[in-house]
Amino acid sequence: MLFNKFLLSFLVCFLTTFGFSQEKYTVSGTITDKKNNETLIGVTLSIKGTSISTLTNEYGFYSLTLPKGNYELTVSYISYGIITEKINLTQNIKMNFSMTETNEVLQEVIITEKAKTNTRKPEMSVNKMSMVTIKQMPVVLGEVDVIKSILFLPGVTNAGEGQSGFNVRGGGADQNLILLDEATIYNSSHLFGFFSVFNPYAIKDLKLYKGGIPARFGGRASSVIDIYQKDGNSTSFHMNGGIGLISSRLLAEGPIVKDRGSFLIGGRASYAHLFLKLSNNKNSAYFYDLNTKLNYKLNKNNNLFLSGYFGRDVFDINQSFKNTYGNSTLNLRWNHLFNDKLFSNLSMIYSDYYYGLNLDFVGFDWNSGIKNYNLKYDFKYYLSDKIKLNYGANAIYYDFNPGTIEPSRSDSGINFKQLEKKYAFEPSFYADSEEKLSKNFSINYGLRYSLFYRLGNSTVNLYANNQAVTFDNDLKIYEKGVPIGTAYYGKNKTIASFNNFEPRFSAAYELSEHASVKASYNRMLQYLQLISNTASPTPLDVWTPSDTYIKPQIADQVAVGYFKNFKEDQYSLEVESFYKKIKNRIDYIDGADLIANEAIEQVILNGEMRSYGLELLLRKNTGKFTGWIAYTLSKSEQRTPGRTANETGINNGNWYRSAYDKTHNLAVTSSYKLSKKWNFGANFVIQTGQPVTYPNGQYTYMGITVPSYGTRNENSLPLYHHLDVSATLTPKKSQNHKWKSEWVFSIYNLYGRKNAASISFRQNQDSGQNEAIRLSIFGMVPAVSYNFKF
Repeated sequence: MLFNKFLLSFLVCFLTTFGFSQEKYTVSGTITDKKNNETLIGVTLSIKGTSISTLTNEYGFYSLTLPKGNYELTVSYISYGIITEKINLTQNIKMNFSMTETNEVLQEVIITEKAKTNTRKPEMSVNKMSMVTIKQMPVVLGEVDVIKSILFLPGVTNAGEGQSGFNVRGGGADQNLILLDEATIYNSSHLFGFFSVFNPYAIKDLKLYKGGIPARFGGRASSVIDIYQKDGNSTSFHMNGGIGLISSRLLAEGPIVKDRGSFLIGGRASYAHLFLKLSNNKNSAYFYDLNTKLNYKLNKNNNLFLSGYFGRDVFDINQSFKNTYGNSTLNLRWNHLFNDKLFSNLSMIYSDYYYGLNLDFVGFDWNSGIKNYNLKYDFKYYLSDKIKLNYGANAIYYDFNPGTIEPSRSDSGINFKQLEKKYAFEPSFYADSEEKLSKNFSINYGLRYSLFYRLGNSTVNLYANNQAVTFDNDLKIYEKGVPIGTAYYGKNKTIASFNNFEPRFSAAYELSEHASVKASYNRMLQYLQLISNTASPTPLDVWTPSDTYIKPQIADQVAVGYFKNFKEDQYSLEVESFYKKIKNRIDYIDGADLIANEAIEQVILNGEMRSYGLELLLRKNTGKFTGWIAYTLSKSEQRTPGRTANETGINNGNWYRSAYDKTHNLAVTSSYKLSKKWNFGANFVIQTGQPVTYPNGQYTYMGITVPSYGTRNENSLPLYHHLDVSATLTPKKSQNHKWKSEWVFSIYNLYGRKNAASISFRQNQDSGQNEAIRLSIFGMVPAVSYNFKF
């Protein structure tokens, strides 16, 4: 009922606007890169002398509705020239623009758009990073990395040295929704975090939402990272590639039909394991991935896109332990322009995460994973120069494989075993509107209505008092509950269901032309849980749906901020403060066994999380020297109180530091363009060590020394910091030379800091003394790579 009223208000707004807009006309079109016809996302179009402006959407489309008259339209985009066009608006006009990247223009004076903060738009807690910036940042092993680059933004931390995943505003890595061309990526890392799965040379646009998340996104509690692949060059054939010490890549793109359709195909592979074999080392670890995309313009109003990703990691230890895992995605999209105000996108998406393990020394294979089938239909309606409406629907079907055990040898004595599969269905509907209420005040408000159904074919355990975990009052410990029976639910029968409204709101008030204050609130629902007792995701972790015993996570977040551009937009400042609270965050009883557990509900309790903090981002946008300083002061805590007055809860029911709590996080990144030949970059990061639990004593039992532990996460690893530097050499070539190349020299961890990935404790067999052992993955890592394109 509430949702119907919400849509009705939009309809009334539409009819009212329509009734008084007879003397208004629309200018609309698509913005592309002149060099390759690639559509550009987030281009600013503004009317000179007014506060009227808009941005191109995810497919480069824009629409502006204005009263009849003469105007000067300005088109601007970071790292591109500015276009100014005079228009006489006496009827609806279709205007497409082709923009030229500034680094492609030689010996010519041009005006460029600065990477300044958008003070007008009611959008906050959002970071957009250009591929130009990402490619200039020094990274480990000389490989440009999309995920590593966002770790230098405020509110974002790594999960540990050499660990996969990332944490946003004190949330877990599983609370981040990662999208590649709208398809879900469940594991974003290669080689356990050394590389990300995203080939940066196949990526067009990256946007990270830490808060103020639009209503079209849902399903995760902390953040959304929205990544789009390039469409491919529709004017001419081109290739680019790179050769590094650890991996190499090659990407080709070109027209299918010139100016109408194009293709893109790119691949990467690592080959360090080949050198191990030359030294008779039987261990190996490598990855490979493939990015593909096809697009075709059927006519001026219809476009088709087909994009895909396939990646695998392979670990082989002494030919007795083999691990294979990776993502696969496929997305077929249809863009349709109904008229100059209404744009739609229909997507059919398939996503698959697979994990396979072969243990030849014990004689069995283990396979697990998750698949989803997703149908999305999104609409964007440009009602007027002051109102933009987004609405749509989304339906996702999940297929969970908790695990399959198969004998790999006839003499293993192991029988085939399939942990019962799980199924779920998640439909949702959304609508939001961005409105400019006055010259200085803009708002964005929306509502998402999500539903979730845990479906059969499944057998569900039944427990006394509906409690799968019991509490021993004498020993003061939690134990696995004993089922009192089972219930079978047939195919597509509902085991448990949930429905929730997810309101979203953000506002911006301009204090002046260059400064504004903003505020936002959003509620996010996460119906999937990652079963893991590690601080960062591992391939062995298993996704499971919410059900009778595992409740969906409910996240509420508020944020306020101050945004300012100064010194003629040479510098920009963003200051934000946030508070986030999450209900039903799962926690584990002491001694929980998670692998191949058919009754995972017996070791899980529902708790809560909270995080709050202050973020600061200071950028230098122009000149030979550019970069930013990002600082975050934050706190992230978790609590699981007892369900009754007699129960102790986890950690005696008190708040304790979550595994993602890092009080201080300072990141500095910079780039210096010395000349046309040389460009230098440097990154520095320092942050509070990751929370851990150390033993606080020991006792002897039957001659065995056993450590005892205090409260959870009351200790920290040592301070984490490193400095990385890079130098890029672009050989001098003639302006018309088709072959272009560069050498990239980099050093990760310049001063060789031995950051602790973990610290373990043991008793020295010779002295009998206790000792701490620090595990460090990286010291100083120099690298060189050769990049080319033609």
